[in-house]
Amino acid sequence: MMHSDVTMVHGRAGGTSLVMAIDPDVAPQVLYWGPDLGELPGELLKNLATAHVEALSGNAPGVPVRVPVIPENRTGWNGRPGLVGHRGAGRAWSPRLTPQDVQLECSEMVVDLDGVATTGPGVWRIRLEDARDGLSVLTEVHLMQEGMVRIRARLLNEASEDYHLEELSVALPLPLEAKEILDFSGRWGRERAPIRVPFELGCRLHEQRRGRTGFDAPMMMFTGEQGFGFRHGQVWGIHSAFSGNLRVWAEKCPDGRQLIGGGELLLPGEMTLATGEAYSTPWVYFCQAEGLDEAADRVHSWLRSRPGHPDTNRPVTLNVWEAVYFDHDLRHLVELAESAAGIGVERFVLDDGWFRGRHDPTAGLGDWYPDEDHWPNGLLPLSSRVHELGMEFGLWFEPEMVNPDSDLARAHPEWVMATSEEWPVEWRHQQVLNLAIPEAYEYVRSRMSELVREYRIDYIKWDHNRDLLEPGNQLAGGRACVHEQTLATYRLMDSLTEDHPGLEIESCSSGGARIDLEMAQHAVRFWPSDCIDPLERQSIMRWTEQLIPLEMLGNHVASPKSRTTGRVSALSFRAGTALWGHFGIEWDVSTATPAERAELSEWISFYKSKRDLLFTGRLVRGDSAEDSLWIQGVIDRDRREALYELTTRHRSAISPRGRFRLPGLDPDTMYRVRPVVVAEPPEGLFAPPWFGQSFEGVVMTGRMLDQFGLHTPKLFTDQVLLFSATAVDGQEEG
Repeated sequence: MMHSDVTMVHGRAGGTSLVMAIDPDVAPQVLYWGPDLGELPGELLKNLATAHVEALSGNAPGVPVRVPVIPENRTGWNGRPGLVGHRGAGRAWSPRLTPQDVQLECSEMVVDLDGVATTGPGVWRIRLEDARDGLSVLTEVHLMQEGMVRIRARLLNEASEDYHLEELSVALPLPLEAKEILDFSGRWGRERAPIRVPFELGCRLHEQRRGRTGFDAPMMMFTGEQGFGFRHGQVWGIHSAFSGNLRVWAEKCPDGRQLIGGGELLLPGEMTLATGEAYSTPWVYFCQAEGLDEAADRVHSWLRSRPGHPDTNRPVTLNVWEAVYFDHDLRHLVELAESAAGIGVERFVLDDGWFRGRHDPTAGLGDWYPDEDHWPNGLLPLSSRVHELGMEFGLWFEPEMVNPDSDLARAHPEWVMATSEEWPVEWRHQQVLNLAIPEAYEYVRSRMSELVREYRIDYIKWDHNRDLLEPGNQLAGGRACVHEQTLATYRLMDSLTEDHPGLEIESCSSGGARIDLEMAQHAVRFWPSDCIDPLERQSIMRWTEQLIPLEMLGNHVASPKSRTTGRVSALSFRAGTALWGHFGIEWDVSTATPAERAELSEWISFYKSKRDLLFTGRLVRGDSAEDSLWIQGVIDRDRREALYELTTRHRSAISPRGRFRLPGLDPDTMYRVRPVVVAEPPEGLFAPPWFGQSFEGVVMTGRMLDQFGLHTPKLFTDQVLLFSATAVDGQEEG
């Protein structure tokens, strides 16, 4: 519905309010973004707008400063601008965007006579124009059912001269109560390491120039009240949903204004718009909540509500990489597949090393034909046997890469991404294949599609093992092309899944270097890290879960000795850690002992029995003063059933450890809490009295469990212990 006379909009959804002012002489400005303000008549909303205006005094602009969703310096704002660009000789660099029309597509919408609109969830589209400089911008603000806000903008060049775009970003205001920033860093095998710093004067800018989301990606950068945690404190988060170069920032100015913003990071000259050409930003997601768990639940609930989201029967997966590496022997792989099927595995994935010339990492990438030495009869003998065993068959690809030592690179050196004929530095013996070149794209698409069809491939593990250095298009004079490459990758994934219904794609990028909410629209599973050491994985998963729900995160049982850290871990610790995600195995189970196979089989059965709960429930994580213990859980939506896991991460300086608390249950419901032992008890277990003689546990209210808790059992380090919490009627006694 067109509402060109709208002056204010108050949207309410999922416990969030968003209030926007639409003035005739400036781009839309958000006045409030935070917890729901409740029903407000137009008169009160106008009072809110009045209360927002600063006093004019001192050495300051002569009019109230307004900071639009696309910040402009011409309004008096002296922080980061949202639109940066120019025409030749440095002209048209200071935009003056003004609203031309407003379109509201929302539920429960009311517009009063003064042009004040009140809406439920939906999309607000505001078309802006700078007639002087020949630019127009369509800004889309989507207030989502779950309480999140996502915004994107589309810039159109309407003049007869090229427009050189450097940046188009969007931002929302923050209250001064946001005093801390939670950001993330990381590296290969140690992704998503949290960094917590004060929100101080200036700009904390987190940029990614890797051509992929990155090990050190900001994920969702949060600002929040002092000391915010998983269960308490208002938080305001931002996520730029793009799998190439990106930026997010949090900025505090001397005048007391605070913003968080973000968008795509464009390389020099990457986006020049000719007459009639347009550029669209990625969606930038904003999430406010009480505590990080509520913020995570907003994102998870939205992802789970989408058509095509994976169901809860996520198949137990065995990937052969750490079992065989490049040693592809059909007899051994068939034996491994048969062993896997015997313990309940439901998907078998053949990893790197199957294609022509691929005997190690130095050759073959791009030559997507089965290697004649390892596979003289192709992959059919293996894929057929896997299917006969009742398992799905998966295959590894790295479609965006090429080894210099490959038939493809020798035939088409111009398809390598580079700024000239001199290629960039090699990374893992490989270069990047430019999928923005139509012929390169079609070659890869046709080869992958043919293999999917020939071998009835159910699942693709899609890897991406290097950053994009000097990412240029040789056929376009070396012009930067990360944007084009990223969109081409999305198109390629979508083309394959459309042509082959039921095909699933996992996004792996040297582990967890390409995890974001836009990739989640094209892949249904992520590989969070190449490190499967369960102690390291506990932290990696704890923070990856902040953005992505468990059913989309592969989590595997590794071999007893970690291939990345050398740490030796008990099977119960490895399997108990892998339970919190899409359960799988990265281990040659054909060499496991009968006792190990029996224990692993029990963990697989337990996982299958808990898939519905794990993949529909609400994630909770405990705030603990004792970092040697971590608690996490999943609670069903009715809060009648929950599964928790207690992890001992290192030895505590305090003995005994005291109590641990179970968060998130209904305060007034009584629950029976029991320890759950799968196969064998964790090592070093000494049970406190509340366990009971037969592990019948104890009955307590949800409030007691959250505020008081239960005494911690004694365990060795590097152990997990599960607890179930089940609602009981009011007459059952503990």
